[in-house]
Amino acid sequence: MKVTETKLTGVLILEPRVFHDPRGFFLESYNEKAMAEVGIREHFVQDNHSFSRRNVLRGLHYQVPPQGKLVRVVVGEIFDVAVDLRESSASFGRWVGAVLSEQNHHQLWIPPGFAHGFYVLSQLADVTYKCTAPYAVEHERCIRWDDRDLAIAWPLIGGAAPLLSARDAAGSAFREADTYP
Repeated sequence: MKVTETKLTGVLILEPRVFHDPRGFFLESYNEKAMAEVGIREHFVQDNHSFSRRNVLRGLHYQVPPQGKLVRVVVGEIFDVAVDLRESSASFGRWVGAVLSEQNHHQLWIPPGFAHGFYVLSQLADVTYKCTAPYAVEHERCIRWDDRDLAIAWPLIGGAAPLLSARDAAGSAFREADTYP
């Protein structure tokens, strides 16, 4: 597996080895030993699958206490974003984005302490992610996707406003968000 560090400490782009033949391809999307070798030693307790249409934006979501996520796209293409919410971090309040797709097979490791969101670039997208803590409605938080302080450069198709859930449209400002030490 190829590992690329991002500008945010701990957030990694993972490129699994893909074996192609006339039938299609095979890849190992998760291997505990291989992940540990690249520094991902967290225990995953839940797998999630999200289906979205073009121009949908989900996020920026996080939980208190924190939850790590290993994100991959099975079908389609997304622009995936992580925002550092760790006050003790040199990159507190900064974000990183990566294109994940069924073609590139990249995965994004977002360790605990970050908010996460994605924007769908393709007609449809099936996104799966492994989580280090179970979903708990009482712990969920959401920061506005278009927060001015974060200034995320979302690649909005045609500059059109994204499709949002009511929860995401009502997200809090970054300055008001619960953060981590």
